[in-house]
Amino acid sequence: MVWFLLACGSSPSQGPSVADPHPVDHAHDQHRHPNAEHVHHDFDDPERWSKVFDDPERDAWQKPDQVVSGLDLQPGMVVADIGAGTGYFNRRLATAVGEAGRVIAIDVGAKLVEHMKERAVEEATPQVEARLTPPDASGLRAGEADRVLMVDVYHHIENRPSYFNALLAGLKPGGVLTIVDLTKEAPFGPPVEARLTPAEVKAELSAAGWTFERAIDGLPHQYMLRFVPSAGDAGGGE
Repeated sequence: MVWFLLACGSSPSQGPSVADPHPVDHAHDQHRHPNAEHVHHDFDDPERWSKVFDDPERDAWQKPDQVVSGLDLQPGMVVADIGAGTGYFNRRLATAVGEAGRVIAIDVGAKLVEHMKERAVEEATPQVEARLTPPDASGLRAGEADRVLMVDVYHHIENRPSYFNALLAGLKPGGVLTIVDLTKEAPFGPPVEARLTPAEVKAELSAAGWTFERAIDGLPHQYMLRFVPSAGDAGGGE
């Protein structure tokens, strides 16, 4: 299985990263989203991309606190953000799981991972582990995570049934996968034909061994769907 064009600009060899911004001046286009076009970007300058990924204007449409709340995190839990990029969600996730919990911030960009390691020191979040992962793996050990979050990554994964079936092993018993992705109606993002509807996501994940649990409403341009392993397809355990 191969992560394909993840983050609207990663090459197949790069794998998943955070929603890949188009390099435009956001101050002059408030409706422009980081996923503006399918283009290749060089992530060797994390400081540059941090200015885009972590632009305060993103909060207005991403609603990060609402996303984190929808994960139902508890102190001591382990949460993985697959495609974490520059670590936009890391501090919020760390707050939710507390000092006894862990945040596994997964990306395939080596310099992005180094940036997240430095960010964890700056933000005093030692429970954040930035993890470099090859393109053909989820980056999770067996039975490692209570929660898995993927934001604007799902619609770029190639061979999704195989990928998500393998991802089951990374969850603890009772684990939950949350998919946040762009709607067909979003005024930005990849071509409409490249996006998937919630119904399509549910069907694909059902075939991969997941059961749809519930949707969380309130994001203006994205849907948020929670899934649990289907009976007989539980995670890897402790």
